[in-house]
Amino acid sequence: MTRRLVAVAMSGGVDSSVAAALLREQGQDAIGLMLRLWDPGDPKASADRCCSPDDMAVARRVAAQLGIPFYVLDARAVFEERVIRPFFDGYAKGLTPNPCLECNLYVRWGYLLKEALALGATHLATGHYARLSAQDGRWLLLRAVDGHKDQSYVLSVLGQDHLSHALFPIGDYDKLQVREHARRLGLPVAERPESQDLCFLGGEDYRQYLPRHQASLPPPGPIVDREGRVLGTHPGLFAYTIGQRKAIGVASPEPLYVLEKDAARNVLVVGPRSALGRRRFRLGRVNWVSGLEPEGPFRAQVRVRYKAIEVGARLVPLPGRAAEVELDQALPDVTPGQAAVFYDDQVCLGGGLILP
Repeated sequence: MTRRLVAVAMSGGVDSSVAAALLREQGQDAIGLMLRLWDPGDPKASADRCCSPDDMAVARRVAAQLGIPFYVLDARAVFEERVIRPFFDGYAKGLTPNPCLECNLYVRWGYLLKEALALGATHLATGHYARLSAQDGRWLLLRAVDGHKDQSYVLSVLGQDHLSHALFPIGDYDKLQVREHARRLGLPVAERPESQDLCFLGGEDYRQYLPRHQASLPPPGPIVDREGRVLGTHPGLFAYTIGQRKAIGVASPEPLYVLEKDAARNVLVVGPRSALGRRRFRLGRVNWVSGLEPEGPFRAQVRVRYKAIEVGARLVPLPGRAAEVELDQALPDVTPGQAAVFYDDQVCLGGGLILP
């Protein structure tokens, strides 16, 4: 393998630590980079959030054990601007945002990649479960071998410039194998628990997190059925997501589900499960991983949320980084603000944000 200098995004977790260790076993020169995302003295921040002082100490120990330099980069400003504020703003607009998409695009593969290259690195490696392949002069983003851990969904925002500098060392392993590698190497992270899906919440429910940090959330408003009959009052649309059944706040002889969040009228629309589901919707901010927009309609598998099932669909590219999607079957969790990601078997083609 060609010798190069690889910057490894380290978090103090087992995945990024093993990614660094595997590169070292391959004889690669490496440096460890960790992002400081929070002010340690912030009284509003959860003690269990990611990139804590304890995480930094563990990552530093791993780097020392592997014999690689370790640096902490101050990314608080870019994380606030590109991840936290859009998270707040999305809920204020009645959307259900996915901050992991923004973090990967603007923080890891924006700010961190730029800093890594400035330090002389040729590549940036992360602990994501995904794979890469070169074909006809372009990079393909592939699913991980471990389908349960595959993270190609949140990497669908990346393009050729990003992937040309990317390495995903653990994409060919499942989680058990990653932990076995950590034990074999005696890394102090072998038994560390999984990180939270939304790392900055630190295990806190976003319904409590948002009011503590944001003053401009939507006010209470009516809960109505499809016919417009008022059934109750909601505390704010931010507290709900499409398809939600529990904690709606309305007594009913049959289960009710969130069908729609009408931000313009500040109205929450609920109804029976039979009324839930969409087949057709539009996307904005569409990204094609190949950098080449399809010339016309095509078929693909589509996943509308990170853990959703995939279904066949017809996609129509539109001007202005937009697209229309028609699913083969209605799905109950088509949620504005989330990403719809397209696949051709093992290849992640790209994705876009679901519009209201």
